[in-house]
Amino acid sequence: MAALSMQLEKAQRVVVKIGSALLTDAETGKLNRTWLQAMVEDVARMRARGQEMLIVSSGAIALGRRALKLPAGKLKLEESQAAAAVGQIGLAQAFQEILSAYGFSCAQILLTLEDTEERRRYLNARSTLQTLLKLGAVPVINENDTVATSEIRYGDNDRLAARVASMVSADCLVLLSDVDGLYTAPPHLPGAKHLAEVAEITPEIEAMAGDAASIYSRGGMKTKIAAARIATEGGARMAIANGRALHPLKAIEDGTRCTWFAAHSTPFAARKRWISGSLKSLGTIIIDDGAVKALTQGRSLLPAGVTAVEGEFGRGDAVTVRDGAGHEIARGLSAYASEDARAIMGHPSQEIEELLGFSGRAEMIHRDDLVLKKP
Repeated sequence: MAALSMQLEKAQRVVVKIGSALLTDAETGKLNRTWLQAMVEDVARMRARGQEMLIVSSGAIALGRRALKLPAGKLKLEESQAAAAVGQIGLAQAFQEILSAYGFSCAQILLTLEDTEERRRYLNARSTLQTLLKLGAVPVINENDTVATSEIRYGDNDRLAARVASMVSADCLVLLSDVDGLYTAPPHLPGAKHLAEVAEITPEIEAMAGDAASIYSRGGMKTKIAAARIATEGGARMAIANGRALHPLKAIEDGTRCTWFAAHSTPFAARKRWISGSLKSLGTIIIDDGAVKALTQGRSLLPAGVTAVEGEFGRGDAVTVRDGAGHEIARGLSAYASEDARAIMGHPSQEIEELLGFSGRAEMIHRDDLVLKKP
């Protein structure tokens, strides 16, 4: 158990998902500031030892419905959207006030699942989050419920948190909610056993999740198992923990009961595997000998080293990189659509704004989005 509790402390980049049941009082609908203050203290302590932190927070709808005096029970879609719009303001303000007291800048990011699936939007969101982390900010992320086109479900932030963890190559995801992990059967049944660790998500593990949800989450354990699959395939280990006590992250480090899901690769390896094997190449970029040497040394592909662009592709699409003799050198995600790539090829990066009329990225393909072909 001691080895499991060390997994959070050893992580370099951590995504923490906070459930509505923790942030809001069930009877009054008010924000639980005492709990949030303690949780942010945990975040500050982890930041002080060099860990990067991102927070995926539920609670906007719960706070907004109280402010709008909406009745108890199931809300209509438009009521949920209105509640989210109002509640998000108070939620962001609370995070900003508490985080700033510890000297951290707080950034609000509103995402939909589509933002993490469609490649061009994915690249934009990923770049923004990476830049915020580089600048020392703590991103606070919520699903953009105000523009939802289908029924809003409170369990969706589990999956969103897992997609965010995969997007930013986090090596640890923590789901804080009102349950302390996965059991072999519903916890109230005789013989139900708590699982401290899940090495692999099998059909038997998925069956243990059942169909039941907590009184606060419509998704329940099924969405958490779905999140675990996304996170672990992206190279992040994941914990499901009961976060009701103050200082919930420190409690995990101290060995409180939770369920850990093992990752079978690193975030870096999982991302490279996705780029090299899961995406169809939609075009080809030809590069000169100097660019070939730069790529083999682990650098990004700059426009100056590009001699030709073949095919039609959009920003974020996968392309093949070849040398002048036609040999495949690498595959990667292009930071520019084919038309723009042709306009800037052969030019230094400082001329991009003049050529395109906007300031784009310095790299044609960033090294994080590039996989070299094995000899």
